[in-house]
Amino acid sequence: MRDDLRDLPLRERKKLRTRRALAETALRLFTERGYDATTLDDLCDAVEVSRRTFFRNYRSKEDVALAADSDLWSAYLDYVAAQEMDGPLIEALRAALDATLSAMDADWDRRFLTARELSEAVPALQAHSLGYCHDTTRALVEVVSGRSATGVDEWEVRLAVEIFVAAWRTASLRWTAHGGHGGRDTLTKMVQETFAEIPAALTSTA
Repeated sequence: MRDDLRDLPLRERKKLRTRRALAETALRLFTERGYDATTLDDLCDAVEVSRRTFFRNYRSKEDVALAADSDLWSAYLDYVAAQEMDGPLIEALRAALDATLSAMDADWDRRFLTARELSEAVPALQAHSLGYCHDTTRALVEVVSGRSATGVDEWEVRLAVEIFVAAWRTASLRWTAHGGHGGRDTLTKMVQETFAEIPAALTSTA
């Protein structure tokens, strides 16, 4: 999320800068040389860090390639966990997504679009993305279930979260297919439009 590094302790600033440098350099190398042709050693050499430092920040090449995704959803889960949520669950989840998107750093749009384009082209990244989506969905169900009113059915919560995730994926795929035109403002608008279409989609005829 948007942050002022000056507000962080020195050690945390250095760690965050290293993490950002790894993610940024990875996207550049994967785009210029190709994902499979770029090794972890190539990435570590370019950033001038050890493999040990890399693995303190990311678990794998796939993880660093899709860092923009994890940046968004880590921030989102933190936001949801900290907020008082009431009213229709899907709408509350969408409002939290709007707030999280608006708070991401200024360069997030470009990194996310590049990561999405790489994911579409590289089978290993597609598989990793699906696995990450599954894990994040499960984590969101746990967070929401822990904050929901007593008596709310767990499977009802899960269904609402699954619909929320599907709507986000639909909106983000639309935005990516348009080359990210309009930046984050357009992405947020597409998210809002997609969520507004949920009732019609649920009653559409076969």
